[in-house]
Amino acid sequence: MSNVKKTDTDRLADANAIIHDMRIERAQLLRDNKMLQKEEDTRERLREEIMGLMARSPEPPEWVERPRHGGVRGVPTMLWSDWHVGEVVSREVVNGLNEFNLRIAKKRAQTLVDTTVELAYEHMGRAEVSYPGAVVMIGGDMITGNIHPELAYTNDLTNQQQINETTDLLAGCIEQMGVKFGKLFIPCVTGNHPRDQSYSKRIMHKMRNTTSNEWVIYCNLERYFAKSKHIKFFIPGGTDAIFSVVGHRYLLTHGDSNGVKGGDGIIGALGPIARGALKVHDSEAQIGVDIDTLVFGHYHQRIDIPGVIVGNSFIGYNEFGRTGLRAKFTVPSQSLWFTHPHYGITARWEIFLESKPEPHKGKDWVSWKT
Repeated sequence: MSNVKKTDTDRLADANAIIHDMRIERAQLLRDNKMLQKEEDTRERLREEIMGLMARSPEPPEWVERPRHGGVRGVPTMLWSDWHVGEVVSREVVNGLNEFNLRIAKKRAQTLVDTTVELAYEHMGRAEVSYPGAVVMIGGDMITGNIHPELAYTNDLTNQQQINETTDLLAGCIEQMGVKFGKLFIPCVTGNHPRDQSYSKRIMHKMRNTTSNEWVIYCNLERYFAKSKHIKFFIPGGTDAIFSVVGHRYLLTHGDSNGVKGGDGIIGALGPIARGALKVHDSEAQIGVDIDTLVFGHYHQRIDIPGVIVGNSFIGYNEFGRTGLRAKFTVPSQSLWFTHPHYGITARWEIFLESKPEPHKGKDWVSWKT
């Protein structure tokens, strides 16, 4: 430690240096704020002038927020994520464990709707009790895009075709769900795959939504259902959708913007998922946003840990998962659970979209060794 005492001139120089740094920081913050405001203005203008929508998505309808009392089963709540429509998975490359293309995507989408309805109305008891509606969270990567050269070579649809086909596919699913559940609340967030590479080869933090082909799909859907009084969309300007379902606070995000990287073939995605969840909870808490449950996809596997729901993928096991990550095989599935006004998240279901490659064929339903 130096024993040299600072003179008034030294202290003045230090103060000037601090002021200089603060001015630089202030200027940077002003530039960032101006850029964010420009992005928000652009997004709102696009929604109004091009999409014919309100500048901002409306607030969640009253039935989503208002708890009901009596013999309720809760609100059916689901995550539809990582469909990757447009991508082709070749059966021979994944050891016969999966196959995917547009035809299979349409079949799985119908299976998803049919199974959801069956579980909600035939396996939750007390059939005479009606639901106030259902919440369908759309978690991103609904189209696969062409962000990697191999996707550009092997996809069976162009980006524009992916937008059209996925818009139609989701619209059909939502219409069927609306008939069965009466009212739907649909928060939507963008993933990392459908980005427009003409702007950036890497995921953009500024202008993420307005440079995403997926954002176009969501706005198209909102416009298609604009005349419906019972189907409402929530398309936030950023990466996160924050809302409550009968008092239970959710944050929906795709999962690539949780502030963490990594994972390996042993622990898999559990490490980054747990670290990312903690970072998201902490970052929101410090600005006064309390979250009960964080919901995301992105990792193509189902994980339920306290305060976190991670959904599996619709596309299922693919070439990158097998030969790039050596990830564990999972049957393609999506997530369904029930949000209760008193107990929060109750029943949880994994909706399988395909059967296992080798189902159990034994005569005994259970066996053991003595």
